[in-house]
Amino acid sequence: MVLVVVFGIALLVAVLLSGLAARTVLSTSLLFLLGGALVNDGFLGLIHITSDSEIVGVTADLALFAVLFTDGMHVSLPALRRNWKNPARALGLGMPLAMAGTALITHYLAGLDWTTSFLVGAVLAPTDPVFASAIVGRKEVPAKLRQLLNVESGINDGLALPVVLILIAAAGPTSGTAQASVGEIALELAMGLAFGVVLPLGVAWLVRLRLLGAEPKLQQLLPLATGVILYAACHLTHANPYLAAFSAGAVLASVSPEAKTAFEPLGEALAELAKFAALLVFGALLTPALFGDLSAGGYATVVLAIALIRPASLLVSLLGARIERREKLIAAWFGPKGFASVVYGLLVLQAGIPQGQEAYTLIAVCIAFSIIAHSSTDVPIARLFHVDDLAGIPTDADHGNQTRLPHPCDTPDQEKHHASP
Repeated sequence: MVLVVVFGIALLVAVLLSGLAARTVLSTSLLFLLGGALVNDGFLGLIHITSDSEIVGVTADLALFAVLFTDGMHVSLPALRRNWKNPARALGLGMPLAMAGTALITHYLAGLDWTTSFLVGAVLAPTDPVFASAIVGRKEVPAKLRQLLNVESGINDGLALPVVLILIAAAGPTSGTAQASVGEIALELAMGLAFGVVLPLGVAWLVRLRLLGAEPKLQQLLPLATGVILYAACHLTHANPYLAAFSAGAVLASVSPEAKTAFEPLGEALAELAKFAALLVFGALLTPALFGDLSAGGYATVVLAIALIRPASLLVSLLGARIERREKLIAAWFGPKGFASVVYGLLVLQAGIPQGQEAYTLIAVCIAFSIIAHSSTDVPIARLFHVDDLAGIPTDADHGNQTRLPHPCDTPDQEKHHASP
């Protein structure tokens, strides 16, 4: 129960400071990370969580699924069909370059063998839009940039997983899920995609039957029920839950926009709660001993992976792309490591490979540094696009003329309605 109390206090503080955080470099995500670190064994000693504690894997898994499900709902399939080239460049060229570049510096600076170095590169390749919410969640930011970051981060989790599993198997003695063959991994991905497409289509078909249909006040529970069934089905059949979550969100938003609109407030709140819980638990793993175990070469690897490898890889992949130079630079910077890397890092630690502990330490420190760097720079960078009222909270000068800011998913009619006095 101590962990529940800590989470409640952290949530209250985060809500009270959220208006300030949305306008400054203060980050609510960082508050939970630091809160978890403060109450762990290395500081106050209120809670005892280790990397093999069940709560660590469960919270990270649930958070990643919830975030990808809601992120998928923000993807417009018609718009994606028109503008698929930039995400395809990032995934087809930028992601492999980032894996290889991270592996290179990991081998030569951190001293890990080649197989484990490529494993670290694969774990750190997925990006997470959660820690750049002021960029991907604001309509004032150009649509191409938002779509590039959102689609890339939604799909690269599923693409990285088979590479991670294959490299774990190649790195040495393995256990559990790491023993899957290439064929089994491909089947898991295909099943995840199939579930993510078929289940929302089936739900949308049921809703349209004459004898069925959701009461308006319960309509928001349709996507929630779909997500719960999907999550359970994926884990029961070993289908890839992350690819399923993202594809299900995108399909559901496309075939049932009314359900998406009804679910959006609830879905965003649930995703935020799952994210905060995972950050608190992950923060509890960040003990002083963990940071002390990383060598100077490891810290150099972490800095270069965040500040050089990701930016350079994406910039190379976007050469010749029809996107403004400023947008390219912003997209290159925002490659935060998030929940997918946490989940995959735990797989590495639990697999029992020879250099698994060293690899996990490097991965955990890199994730922590990335969360700090990216979640504290999204607001200043968002201001480059004249996103002035980031919190949506009127200042004293705004009283008497309060206008709701358009949401990224508002229809043109909704935007016109909110803009009218």
